[in-house]
Amino acid sequence: MKQFPDEFCNQLHDLMRWRRDVRHFYASKPVESALLETVLEAIRLAPSVGLSEPWRIISVKSDAARQKALNNFENTNADALKGYSGDRAQIYAGLKLSGMQDAPVQLAVFCDDGTEKGAGLGAGTMPETRRYSVVSAIMNFWLAARAQGLGVGWVSIIDPVQMAADLDAPDGWALVAYLCVGWPMETSQTPELETVNWEKRDPLLAEIQER
Repeated sequence: MKQFPDEFCNQLHDLMRWRRDVRHFYASKPVESALLETVLEAIRLAPSVGLSEPWRIISVKSDAARQKALNNFENTNADALKGYSGDRAQIYAGLKLSGMQDAPVQLAVFCDDGTEKGAGLGAGTMPETRRYSVVSAIMNFWLAARAQGLGVGWVSIIDPVQMAADLDAPDGWALVAYLCVGWPMETSQTPELETVNWEKRDPLLAEIQER
């Protein structure tokens, strides 16, 4: 039996379309703590293997911690550029791949691989499901943020081991995502990488195989 009206279903699809990876933020426009807490609550609604809830979050606030994170990105990004040549290198060099200099909120999201919560249920044969659970939590947060008008950018061009060390993360915590959060300077339904002809989406049916 259908649980939600058509209008809600259409709005849900619209929310997914407008969930874009944001790199351009209004640096001078803060995110109120009450709003951030509301959006973060969406993480608790995420599924997790064995109900282990392995997500751990470090709010990166100090100038020193943010500078280390930015240095991490810039060094890793310079190395990544060396892996491209020709037109690809030119496009890559022109991409803004981080909003770390402007985002008022920056969150380092980790997976506690050694958590005892959940007693290992479901993670014995596939321990990586704990990290998949963290990714599910991130998507919940991302959609909730977008519904409030906030933008989120996932910075993946970083050294995760160095980031964990710089942030004094406990042993056993593995970095899954570094998120930049704030008010977006612009919004679009089209990914930037598609706009600059880096890549394009494939039809879903092309991804489905039958056995």
